[in-house]
Amino acid sequence: IDAFNRDLPYDEFLRRQLAGDELYPGDESALIATHFCLSGPDMPDINLQEERRHTLLNDITGTLGASLLALQIGCAECHDHKYDPISQADFYRLRAIFEPAVQVTKNKSVSVLKEKNSDAEAAHLMLRGDFRRPGPVVQPDFPRIANPGLDVFRAAELKNSTGRRTAFAMWLTDPRNPLTARVWVNRIWQHHFGTGLSDTPSDFGLMGMPPSHPELLDWLTAWFIDHGWSLKELNRLIVTSRTWQQRSHLPAGADGEERSQWEKALVEDPQGRLLSRYPRHRLEGEAIRDSMLAAAGLLNPQAGGPGIRPPLPPELHETLLKNQWDVTEDVTQHDRRSIYLFARRNLRYPLFDVFDRPSANLTCPVRPESTTAPQALELLNSSFSHRVSLAMAEQITKDHADAVSQITDAFQRTLSRAPVDAELEESLNFLQVSAEAGVTADQLQPFCLALLNLSEFVEVE
Repeated sequence: IDAFNRDLPYDEFLRRQLAGDELYPGDESALIATHFCLSGPDMPDINLQEERRHTLLNDITGTLGASLLALQIGCAECHDHKYDPISQADFYRLRAIFEPAVQVTKNKSVSVLKEKNSDAEAAHLMLRGDFRRPGPVVQPDFPRIANPGLDVFRAAELKNSTGRRTAFAMWLTDPRNPLTARVWVNRIWQHHFGTGLSDTPSDFGLMGMPPSHPELLDWLTAWFIDHGWSLKELNRLIVTSRTWQQRSHLPAGADGEERSQWEKALVEDPQGRLLSRYPRHRLEGEAIRDSMLAAAGLLNPQAGGPGIRPPLPPELHETLLKNQWDVTEDVTQHDRRSIYLFARRNLRYPLFDVFDRPSANLTCPVRPESTTAPQALELLNSSFSHRVSLAMAEQITKDHADAVSQITDAFQRTLSRAPVDAELEESLNFLQVSAEAGVTADQLQPFCLALLNLSEFVEVE
């Protein structure tokens, strides 16, 4: 988070995540960055520590291939890839880059990538992916499918490390290797539009979907590299474009020509993949929670620090063992942004769960977007929703005395607009009050709750 806020160039960001300890020895922030490679599931208490190490290395290899290169390299763990030109040897060559850095000790979590010295044991191709059947020795190398220039793998010469990860990180972020930037640009586009220019952001192979606008993706990739891999500049470019600023629906007061153009676009581009309009999509559960807290004036904007453990619903807390979820004592921390909530793989936070938060055991390139009854029930009936809507009502009634001002403030907080005349009239009828009179916080709370449950509140238009 700090790196993104400082606009650390993305190429430098990746180098720190892959080889921060080698490139910047003694820099704690660079060492912490390597946690990225070890964020997968681990089993410290397993009896077969050799199997544990094998599983960790396979997870690192497959995750890096999919997340950074959009290649399903993990499919070649046991045999050659069925569709893409990725051999089993390619998988274990890439894995060999990280083998010296993954050392396991029973009952201790592997927290950082760190090598003991510049020597490395021989790496083997595991026959049929079985850690008990080591096959031919393999040398560390770049994935050949992503190395059209056939760059030779040369480990960096370092005193206390093999230098393999440094060599990989430098190759990965070399401007002559645009695949890394292309994959990331597609993910940024997906963040803003709900769908990437390619529908399969972690698979650019034969089974992946080709980009809807390949020339645009190539141009954005080159632009991103030319502008120093700056994420803030890339985001600014996208959100100031006419494409991003398009409407997602036809306004009620549209004239005949605009209506005709809209109807034509619906026929020629029914799914919106040609970007004839902004693709309407729902917020993630985390963003919905943050938006609700912000609307009520409860959101704590503090940045950084350790994970927060807010109170859990009793029925959820009962599923955990003692001391597995010690609620953070400082109550002002409970309403921090959702990204700071402590995440347990075996705990499904209700609001996030119903809004399609994926399992933390696997990487998820695209979140599903469902519409289900539990979503409406959670937003309408949960203790969190009622607490937030009451706090919002209390703040509004404190700031405004008349009903019109109260209703307008509620609309501005939730929908970022004032109510139209018909909505204002319906709102007054709902509150059963005249325009000049005011309502109490308890009377306004159901109205605020209703606004928080509108599709317009939980969707991006």
